Amino acid sequence: MVRDQTGLTRRRLLASGAAVSAATIAGCIGGGGSGGGDQFHFTQEQSREEQFDPVVSNDAYSFQVIQLVFDGLYEYDEGLELQPKLATGEPTVERDGTRYIFEIEEAAEFHNGDDVTASDVAHSFRAPVEEETENASEYDMIESTEVIDDYQLQVDLGEDPYGPFELATMGVTVVPESVRTDDRDAFNSDPVGSGPFTFAELQENEYVEIERWDDYWDDLEPNLEQVRFEAHEDPAGRVSDIRSANTDVIAGIPNDDWDVLENEDGVNLHSAESPTFMYMAFNCNEGPTTTPEVRRAIAHSFSMQDFIESNGANVTSPMYSPIPPVVNEIWEFPEDEYQELLPSYDPDQAQSLLDEHAPDDFTPTIITPEGIRAQLAERIATRLDEIGYGADVQVLDFATLVDTYTSGNADDYQMYLLGWTGGPDPDYYLYPLFHESQAGTNQGHYYGGSDGFHDAIAEGRNSAGQEERYDLYEPVIREIVEQLPALPAFTQDNTMASRDYVQDLQAHPEVTRNPTLVADYTNVSME
Repeated sequence: MVRDQTGLTRRRLLASGAAVSAATIAGCIGGGGSGGGDQFHFTQEQSREEQFDPVVSNDAYSFQVIQLVFDGLYEYDEGLELQPKLATGEPTVERDGTRYIFEIEEAAEFHNGDDVTASDVAHSFRAPVEEETENASEYDMIESTEVIDDYQLQVDLGEDPYGPFELATMGVTVVPESVRTDDRDAFNSDPVGSGPFTFAELQENEYVEIERWDDYWDDLEPNLEQVRFEAHEDPAGRVSDIRSANTDVIAGIPNDDWDVLENEDGVNLHSAESPTFMYMAFNCNEGPTTTPEVRRAIAHSFSMQDFIESNGANVTSPMYSPIPPVVNEIWEFPEDEYQELLPSYDPDQAQSLLDEHAPDDFTPTIITPEGIRAQLAERIATRLDEIGYGADVQVLDFATLVDTYTSGNADDYQMYLLGWTGGPDPDYYLYPLFHESQAGTNQGHYYGGSDGFHDAIAEGRNSAGQEERYDLYEPVIREIVEQLPALPAFTQDNTMASRDYVQDLQAHPEVTRNPTLVADYTNVSME
């Protein structure tokens, strides 16, 4: 049985991509830096939805707070590999990968003094599906849970394994069942977790404050006593804040300001490749771009490498397949081969292919959000114009774009630019973005694929062994690179800038783990 993942996940569909320069802007905007003080001030790049119940929240920027207040059953290390946290070790796996038995740390406590039990973990797995929250699709492969005793939990999947379970699903954030179900609304704005910080104060649309939990059950003890999160969506304002020491850390450094901040006295930069996939998809449902030769011609018409070097070299990395490089470090698909298969910059070949396979008046419509992807669309339009064609670039607000790019109508678009973020498993990219069941929901290219293309994607998510799944996925990825229903563009890095008195800050590949303030590999302080 194939799991039908129909929800559009805000943590995965990426709207941001600003590239505004703030190098010449002076003055202080918001914030309150605290070098050497008790409060650590972190400036986020996007506003939070102010939902702090992990069962409900589907917002990366609220989750940046959540991950410090709650513990997961397993949590990502400094990369994208899950390590036990509330679990004592790896689970016992039975029934050919469809049954997992977890043992819970007996020392673990919630902030109210209640023990973390198997019932709490079971509730955390089940509640998103039972309550039909936006996170339901991440857990709806679970058929049942059985509490064996206070510290042992059995989780049964359906008839088939679920490939990403051990790489991602086991990282469920654990909530206290009794406290949460007593008043869900109150819990969402004043949560109780088992993490190293407690929730202290919320001023909606202004700031969130958390405080160190001195009775934290784990051996780790945060150096920081108090943390304040404030959002500043204007890149220029964030850069001004950090240059003026008006905050301790900012997230999201514009490409054009990287060199300025790198040479700024008292400022340190931090960067990590993220599991994001920025791409340009073609309408394979209607119009000239249903022809592979037309898609290849457009890819030949411009240089992606030149664009990245001129517009995003400091904060992006090139991609050669739909699997982000940081994910491919785990899977080792032949990225060098994919790079060779992608069309290189060759305007003569582009013109020849378009002259043969496209209408004489071919002027494709490209829809895109603002920012670096709009810059890429304009670059493509310019290069097509140079060979006698052109393109109509339409920069849409994100809500309009989401409503438009899934229509499959050639009058609406022939190409669209979007981004996606997932986790350490190819399923997070191949199923929502290329499986036929997701056409019209998470994808608007409507690529039919070769015989077995969609079956292989479905079989990959319902297989347990990584080697078996690799053999299913590799031909799928190769076909995408060769047939180009979507052209890989780049992956965006997670970036931060800090004042130099901030010690041991590291950027994490997963945006929701930033800032990681205390872990086995780091413990942030201000000195």
